[in-house]
Amino acid sequence: MFKKIKLILASVREYKKYAILTPIFMVGEAAMECAIPYVMSLFLDKIDKMGWNINFVDLLPYIISLILMAMFSLTCGILGGRTAAIASTGLAKNLRSDMYKKLQSFSFENIDKFSNSSLVTRMTTDITNTQQSFAMCIRIVVRAPLMLIFSVIMAFISGGNMAWIFVGIIPFVAFGLIMIIRLAMPIFKRVFKRYDALNESVQENVSGIRVVKSYVREEFEQKKFNAASDKISKEFISAEKILAFNNPIMNFAIHLSNILVCSIGAKIIIDTASDIIEKPDGTTSILGADLTLPALSSLLTYGVQVLMSLMMISMIIVMLTMSIESVRRISEVLEEESTIKNPKNPVFEVNDGSVIFNNVNFKYKEGSEKYTLENINLKIKSGEFIGIIGSTGSGKTSLVNLISRLYDIKEGEILVGGLNVKEYDLDTLRNNVAVVLQKNVLFSGTIEENLRWGDLNASMEEIINASKVAQADEFVSSFPKGYDTYIEQGGTNVSGGQKQRLCIARALLKKPKILILDDSTSAVDTKTDKLINIGLKSQMPETTKIVIAQRISSIEEADQIIVMDDGHIDQIGTHEELLKTNKIYQEVYTTQTKNGGNE
Repeated sequence: MFKKIKLILASVREYKKYAILTPIFMVGEAAMECAIPYVMSLFLDKIDKMGWNINFVDLLPYIISLILMAMFSLTCGILGGRTAAIASTGLAKNLRSDMYKKLQSFSFENIDKFSNSSLVTRMTTDITNTQQSFAMCIRIVVRAPLMLIFSVIMAFISGGNMAWIFVGIIPFVAFGLIMIIRLAMPIFKRVFKRYDALNESVQENVSGIRVVKSYVREEFEQKKFNAASDKISKEFISAEKILAFNNPIMNFAIHLSNILVCSIGAKIIIDTASDIIEKPDGTTSILGADLTLPALSSLLTYGVQVLMSLMMISMIIVMLTMSIESVRRISEVLEEESTIKNPKNPVFEVNDGSVIFNNVNFKYKEGSEKYTLENINLKIKSGEFIGIIGSTGSGKTSLVNLISRLYDIKEGEILVGGLNVKEYDLDTLRNNVAVVLQKNVLFSGTIEENLRWGDLNASMEEIINASKVAQADEFVSSFPKGYDTYIEQGGTNVSGGQKQRLCIARALLKKPKILILDDSTSAVDTKTDKLINIGLKSQMPETTKIVIAQRISSIEEADQIIVMDDGHIDQIGTHEELLKTNKIYQEVYTTQTKNGGNE
């Protein structure tokens, strides 16, 4: 755990000076708070000794000292609160930035390890818990132990052996706190898993709200959300029931110590004050007293400070109990190393769009018994139009994801432009292998801003030309604001077919050596689909085009068509060849051409 905490603290960086100043201010505040009762006892003792002959001038040094000490304590407290706030919020900001940067470096394999809802919880709830704990640590973790130590020392100075009462109370309180922590910790671990489930429920519901409403499942989803929320509530109630013992234990300790101090102290004063005499100067004093009333008063104050320090420590422990799990979850993300890294001396240029698979075997998880892709051997010439078809789960998407190193293979090799993909700089490879994924995603912003993801410096002419090839310019131009039309989050204000065409246009702006369309025209009509293919052939003759499709009409004019089946290449050939010799292709074709027309 120390290693994980050290990793988290590394994100303090430019806020380190504030994190260092805070404990220094806390030392000043604690020292003054412990010194004030002692000076106050001296002040009262001076009054007691002066009796009726009180001289205000003689008391002035004590009054000025107390005022200055109070002001110094207040100043340290204010400055400590300010620096702690700056340091803790700075840590939270840097942690979010570090986690987000780490996520951007992850391969698909790394991303698959964490659920989306879990990552959201870690970047929000967990970081908030860590921020609060850090602020508490650099303030109260320093202040409370110092107050405890200083108060015990001053209690011995003021009350002598009477201070052992407080020392004797400490083990009792410590035992109670340890038992509370041991019982509460497992519950907090479960709570954060419940948070993941709750966030997942919310995420699914919000992203699929149209489906929920179309199937009239609002009540069902509400019940599912309530169930997840109730589980969190019950877990927190269980934890709070345990933590509720904290205050009774502390109050009992405070009252018990006060009773003991008052009763024993009063007896000592009465027993030792055997004689009260008049001093020559007219003042009175208690002769032979080991404990004076002012000293008893300061002793009670120190007793309260000792136990209040223990209470603050207990609050810290409770907060740390909650945040330790958050620290562990955050550090899991920060410690995760991308499974895909740049080589030491990467190649920064892709010669052409040729693709070769040599004896490739691939599976998503090391422990999996079955390969997702097995014994893949494939040669694609630069500039060819390649179609891929097969049933769901046959490995089509997995095959094309390997070309741009979205996943890494463990067996065999994949060559792009004559070189192993592992030899290329990742950015270079992925800029030359444009992929329009099966799940099309548009981001909040204008259409132009979304298209510029393909090329930030593209001219307006290039944007329009790419849109024309993707058959998107016509519908974009029909919008009142054209390319300045705002796209809502997730592209909810455009149709599925329009979203697909915009994503294709975005990929075309990269001017890639290889263009991969993963079922990216499924939502467009057959005529538009053919127009897109014609545009790709005429405008990008040197670019290798790999199209995954469910409709044979989308790929029937391909130079080669790859038929996938259960992670294997069943056969490769042209449309005519496969119609004659491949059973899978024949069945798909027959199904789609029933009643005399394509689907």
